[in-house]
Amino acid sequence: MMPACLSDAWTLCPEREDISAEFTRLLTAAQEGGATIAECLMIARQLRRDDEQSWHREWKKLARTNRQRAEAAFAEGHMATAQRNWLRALNYYGAAAMPLDPADERRWVAVLAMQECARRYLTARAPAGEVVTIPWVEDHALQGYFLPASSGRGRGPTVICIGEPGHRKEEFLFKLAPHARERGLSMLALDLLGDQRDDYTDTLLQRRDLESAIASVMDYLETRGDVDFDRVAIVADGWGSSFVARAVLQEPRLAAAVCDGGLWDLHERSFFASRFAMSDLSIVPVPHSPLMASSADCPVLITLGEDGWLKADRARQIVQKSRLGSSDIVLKVFTAAETGAAQAHADNPSLANEYIFDWLETRLAAGRGA
Repeated sequence: MMPACLSDAWTLCPEREDISAEFTRLLTAAQEGGATIAECLMIARQLRRDDEQSWHREWKKLARTNRQRAEAAFAEGHMATAQRNWLRALNYYGAAAMPLDPADERRWVAVLAMQECARRYLTARAPAGEVVTIPWVEDHALQGYFLPASSGRGRGPTVICIGEPGHRKEEFLFKLAPHARERGLSMLALDLLGDQRDDYTDTLLQRRDLESAIASVMDYLETRGDVDFDRVAIVADGWGSSFVARAVLQEPRLAAAVCDGGLWDLHERSFFASRFAMSDLSIVPVPHSPLMASSADCPVLITLGEDGWLKADRARQIVQKSRLGSSDIVLKVFTAAETGAAQAHADNPSLANEYIFDWLETRLAAGRGA
């Protein structure tokens, strides 16, 4: 007889929500080449509940195995196998780092190994990718990976992929890059951390101008001879990226955007207004959303799962009330029946990314605002 609830099979460690969520991410990464299911299940069997260090130790060991396999394949000229193994290795290094305290030296060692695997992957790729540094604020620069869609010399459409403060860009190399490449889109994978350690996230979160990073990125892309600047879009991976939504309002050079549209900001405003019986939402200290601004000309796609933090009915209500006079706003809700319904589509990111990049492909087909 089939188990009554298959979702329990995804829960590795019921008492550790973070570990279970990371294991789910690793399993779903197998769909895009960031892991293999057999290796994930092997590690799950080797983990010891009475040994908190076993998670870091086993994933790091597996990362080294994949890294060594990649180097051997590269030396023999087997570039496809080398790329696959470097992608898995960098993901496993990321998993090894995940539960450690940001100040833990072992975490930083794992991050450096992850980044080295990413750089090795870029060199084996055809056409090769490159590491780029983008000036942002006086004492801090952004770092990214630029992956051209083709080796041609013409200018092509480009997608900026960025996550929340503290999120590392390396995951995008297997999670998003294939979707971009299959549609002829170049990709710039970014994070806000630059070359800083993970504990720099606290400093980032104190900034009130995170959206200014996107303007710096656009300035950089404008200098590249292989980017069609009329066809540049942005994807805010994850779901709380309201700083990207704010950037969309301020950045007229974007041709399309996939982000939360400021829904989370709006939800917080509504919550605080209700909690404190405030009739004037303007006094609630939460940033405005592009959904509230009729001057936002950039088409916006918002995707969410019906089982996520913000309920689908509430999201539809917010969008409906906010879209009068606004630009083109599309809300796509993934249901449990089709999967992709979890927060940030964690149960099936592939399905959501197919929809996202199909939408981008259409929008970028003929230029800004197509």
